[in-house]
Amino acid sequence: MGATGRRRRVGLALAAVVLLGLVAACGGRVGENGRFGVVYMDAQGFYAGVRVGMEQETAAVGQAPQLLQLNAQGDASKESTFIDQVSAAKVDALILSPASATASVPAIELAHDSGIPVICYNTCIAEESAREFVSAYVLGDPVRFGALLGDQAADYFRSIGRADPKIAVVNCEFVEVCIQRRVGFEEALHAKLPAATIVANQEGATIDQAVDVAERILTAHPDVDAFYGEAGGATMGAVRAVQARNKVGSTVVFGSDMSTEAAQALAAGDVLKGVVDISGIAVGKLAAQAAEQVRNGELTTYTVVPAPIDLYGTPQQGKDWLRAHPDGVP
Repeated sequence: MGATGRRRRVGLALAAVVLLGLVAACGGRVGENGRFGVVYMDAQGFYAGVRVGMEQETAAVGQAPQLLQLNAQGDASKESTFIDQVSAAKVDALILSPASATASVPAIELAHDSGIPVICYNTCIAEESAREFVSAYVLGDPVRFGALLGDQAADYFRSIGRADPKIAVVNCEFVEVCIQRRVGFEEALHAKLPAATIVANQEGATIDQAVDVAERILTAHPDVDAFYGEAGGATMGAVRAVQARNKVGSTVVFGSDMSTEAAQALAAGDVLKGVVDISGIAVGKLAAQAAEQVRNGELTTYTVVPAPIDLYGTPQQGKDWLRAHPDGVP
């Protein structure tokens, strides 16, 4: 293909992105400070925070790149189409939380082979592929994430004199980090309460799905003492199911990912007893920083960038979170 054809292909790719409503220009002439392709796995609170953090960080550097952005809604095919477009457009970096550890590999390999540095956050492709195709991975240690909540659950049950609680898991284990969260949770729980048992483990990543899953679990296991929600939707779905089935006072929830609804439930103190969170804003800033470092040649090999992990374990901490996040962006 000649130079004219290549330019036409790039122009068409960018036009497609614009027509899909994915472009967010950040001041000045569009693209004059470079371009980053950014993929959000869905529109839940965490990813809204990532977007805010990324936009804040890119603006803070003084020469903000244009952000070409997509909410993939957990759809690997949408993600792949977008990556094809930004790869053809030769963006300066691709920043994403991949929808799948395996199905996302071909598109990420394409970006890498097109000379585009790839930065993962929150989730990534399988480690062997990540080491080959990814420049940086912003990650809060998922085992530690789960362990903080396992400790919180064990301490709660010790405080009420229950040595053998029955716990059900509402999971998001189509991504590897959620599996690792459960590993950490179970290890910490059983270290303090060896007689604790996991009576069910079912997928329910969105709130609506999680409500249905948790209600079915409560029907099958009416004596369940607690739910562990591996992600934000799983957590709040479990809370709603406990409320709908009149289990308040007998079944509690330990969950992941802060939001306004989660903070309100924690502040109420009757169902939600602990939330572990990685701030989306903090992750967005770290991902943007990593993209700049790769673009500037400061990161040249696969690097894991640690993200901070926070435990919220009391009603007062829920109230404090609400005061600190009046816009609800985590």
